[in-house]
Amino acid sequence: MDLTVLDAGVLIAVLDKGDVHHVAAMEAVRSALDRGDSLVLPVSAYAEIMVAPNRRGREAVAAVDAFVDALPATVEPVTRAIAATAAELRARHAGRLRLPDALVVSTAVVLGAGRIVTTDAGWPPLPVNVELVGPSEPDQSGGAGRERTQTP
Repeated sequence: MDLTVLDAGVLIAVLDKGDVHHVAAMEAVRSALDRGDSLVLPVSAYAEIMVAPNRRGREAVAAVDAFVDALPATVEPVTRAIAATAAELRARHAGRLRLPDALVVSTAVVLGAGRIVTTDAGWPPLPVNVELVGPSEPDQSGGAGRERTQTP
């Protein structure tokens, strides 16, 4: 049993069946739950996943909140330690790690998470295990096929 931090792109993909990462993201979340991992959603990532539902209305917002609760995932607030670590990561990786991503990574670092699951292939090398969920690759028939899950 470990702690897995979820980046916004993973849950956005899980919630959107048309997302190119949908199948792989579902499998990554399912694998974490099957391992008995506790899931953490940084508050910054929570805000990101709530943008589209807020455009659609209260029912959509309530549905996504219910989904997060049902996972279950803990929405982790930004503490002073998380913010300080995010600033350090941004300084070290100038231009290669945006603040929302630095907040996700720093949440994992401060909490001692075993891994971060993300769809973002552009992150620099980081002091935490990153599980990259890639888009589904088409199979011979043109449908969704095998997914690529990489751990840099």
